[in-house]
Amino acid sequence: MDAIYADYSVSMSEFKKNPAQVLRTAGEKPVAVLNHNRPAFYMVTPRLFEALVEEFADRDLVDLARQRLSQKDGAVEVDIDQI
Repeated sequence: MDAIYADYSVSMSEFKKNPAQVLRTAGEKPVAVLNHNRPAFYMVTPRLFEALVEEFADRDLVDLARQRLSQKDGAVEVDIDQI
């Protein structure tokens, strides 16, 4: 059995009947749309999707910062006032 990463789930046939109503019912929560009782896809609001994209971007920046910090022994010290 597949894990479902949503508070709400709906069958594919129920989703097809009225997708807008499914989204309204879920509010800002993700919805798992099931096909034969297995997640076929997840539906999220634009607001939640934006938040997810921002979170992924932040994680990428954190990884980049950690990578650069691990290489700081090879860094050259500069005085910003002399540039």
